[in-house]
Amino acid sequence: MNRLFVAYKPSGLSSNQFLRTLKRKYGVKKAGYSGTLDPFAKGVLIVAFGKYTSLFRFLDKTPKRYRATLWLGAHSDTLDIEGVERIDDVAPLPEAKVREAVESLQGEQAYPPPIFSAKRINGKRAYDLARAGIPFELETIRSKVYDVKLLHYCHPFVTFEATVSEGTYIRSLGRLVYERLGLEGGSLSMLERLCEGQFVYEGEKPLDIRGALRVPPIEYRGEWRKITLGQPLTRDEFAPGEDGFYRVDDGRELSIFSFDAEGVHYVLNKVAL
Repeated sequence: MNRLFVAYKPSGLSSNQFLRTLKRKYGVKKAGYSGTLDPFAKGVLIVAFGKYTSLFRFLDKTPKRYRATLWLGAHSDTLDIEGVERIDDVAPLPEAKVREAVESLQGEQAYPPPIFSAKRINGKRAYDLARAGIPFELETIRSKVYDVKLLHYCHPFVTFEATVSEGTYIRSLGRLVYERLGLEGGSLSMLERLCEGQFVYEGEKPLDIRGALRVPPIEYRGEWRKITLGQPLTRDEFAPGEDGFYRVDDGRELSIFSFDAEGVHYVLNKVAL
């Protein structure tokens, strides 16, 4: 079964555990997802079955939009409630000050990723090193916050929504907020991914793969038999196009090619629609 759809992962399950429930539900063996969600997080997870698992890198998944609640005064190495070690009694703050701290996130931000993250350090995951107590440093990363707004402040909880670029750590944005409020601790008590680019949750309905891909179509003017057999192709068998990725389909199967100075290269061939 080839299928691409958006699922909604509940809180309390890892992304892998949730994928296993979907495989049992639909009776499939080959499945994958894009964009891991932490176990405590919930929300949109792009899932594919069969050969569609090869198409994740061609999906337009940005910008992403999240809703999060920051618990002021909750200290956690993981920057979320899974690792809370102590809770400080924080005096209520003026809402205007909280709003200013949240809205200051808009634009390009530079920060270190959470130490409990999937970043690799000399081939090892940061979270594995952190759990083992091995000291390490993470390089500062940059990400873009396209839009951010305070939804409500009910002390000590600050709920905000942010639309961000690929690779943004919302837990780190929460840290920036409590630091800009002059506090020493804070952790996310809730995190929900609302969308990844055009992908929103609509009851796991199957998506039209052609509309989901960010690869533009191009007219193929040669013999379809050559694509069916995977034979070499030349640029003059296609409509004019610049270097890059293109897709063609005959209504039943889809193929993706890359064009460069050396010619035409198969990337994926004969993926059933």
